[in-house]
Amino acid sequence: MTDSSPTRVLAEFVARLRFEDLPTDVVEGTKNLFIDWLGSALAGKGARPVCALERFAAQMGPANGASEIVHSGASTSAWFAAVINGASSHVAEQDDVHNGSVFHPAAVVFPAALAAAQAEGVSGRDLLAAVVAGYEVGIRVGEFLGRSHYKIFHTTGTAGTVASAAAVAKVLKLDADRTQHAFGSAGTQAAGLWEFLRDGADSKQLHTGKAAGDGLLAAYLARDGVTGARRILEGEQGMAAGMSTDADPSRLTDELGTRWATIETSYKWHASCRHSHPAADALLALVARDALSHDQIASVTARVHQGALDVLGRVTDPQNVHQAKFSMGTVLGLIAVHGHAGLDEFETHALADPRVLSLRPRVSMVLDAEVDMAYPRRWIGKVEVTTTDGRVLSARVDVPKGDPGNTLARAELTDKALRLAKYRGAATESEARAAIDSIIGLGGSRVERLVERRT
Repeated sequence: MTDSSPTRVLAEFVARLRFEDLPTDVVEGTKNLFIDWLGSALAGKGARPVCALERFAAQMGPANGASEIVHSGASTSAWFAAVINGASSHVAEQDDVHNGSVFHPAAVVFPAALAAAQAEGVSGRDLLAAVVAGYEVGIRVGEFLGRSHYKIFHTTGTAGTVASAAAVAKVLKLDADRTQHAFGSAGTQAAGLWEFLRDGADSKQLHTGKAAGDGLLAAYLARDGVTGARRILEGEQGMAAGMSTDADPSRLTDELGTRWATIETSYKWHASCRHSHPAADALLALVARDALSHDQIASVTARVHQGALDVLGRVTDPQNVHQAKFSMGTVLGLIAVHGHAGLDEFETHALADPRVLSLRPRVSMVLDAEVDMAYPRRWIGKVEVTTTDGRVLSARVDVPKGDPGNTLARAELTDKALRLAKYRGAATESEARAAIDSIIGLGGSRVERLVERRT
């Protein structure tokens, strides 16, 4: 019997995809996403969960291997490299996001694809094709699982596991049957719950690390003949059945091969949860337009979509910097006081600046029907500010900075990556620039070490 299930169609797409099939804008866009991911992977150096995973790898894994831990220069097995790089990518809150799927592809796809590519000795072109396969699959799985899924589950951990499997299946050149089995083994491992936000726990980095590693595991097992559920996505006891109430199977194969979801992906400008960015941009616009200083602000109301309430609404009194990145009051406080919510502002001012702390409880969020109806396809930002002299001012942003309609140029992405490389001293400017040059020049040669340390 011919299998025409959405899971099978996705597997066939991955199996037949070739670098030569990719339009030029997709190739160049994927290189831009690679540059952006590099910065985030480097910026995770020294973070507690990343260090814990490195110690675990040292205890459990090989002393060295073919795959690179990007932020340290150490080498290990492909699985441990994928896990550690995946965790490191999701620390600084600067990794990319696809709006429609509410999914951070880079943090799971690049760690797995790069680790496998280095272990298998494939070409740069093959690596880029694998990354696109991972993005295309992961984004569609996220869209398929829908808004109800995201309310409870961290989509980057769930859809991300399947995305990682797709990328590594492409690196390994699996046929459609084995790719479909890889999806089955990936989907049955997929996990990630939002409850960690209430405690400011480290689970977010575990989600991305495990998604990258478990997808890689699923693909390697499939190559060795291990079978998985053939309809893991849409089956009666599959992912959607257990994780969603509004799943739409048509989203899995939506314009597959003609709509390149990879280049729909947005870049992060602010170093905070993406749900805070539209309001942050709107407040920036308002402050500039009305020449408003922070001490003229009596209160701020951010008009948001339900997803923002579900995620940011859980954080009312942030106890650490990472939790502060999920606090709308902290983000808008930094914007009002410092004009930016970047890495340095969070490290230095998010928990210590009395002006930011004073403004934080005066920021509220309310559900806005227009904003919610547009989400997740469009992330509209609206804010209303009441001033100390009684004025009520408002502003909106329809395309936040970093979205495809207001994207970052390669020069901006390079500057961002260099800042992130410097943030924890993971690479010198010359080392980071050389890595960026190697990404831009990816071609038919074998994938080697990404960051060459020169000391």
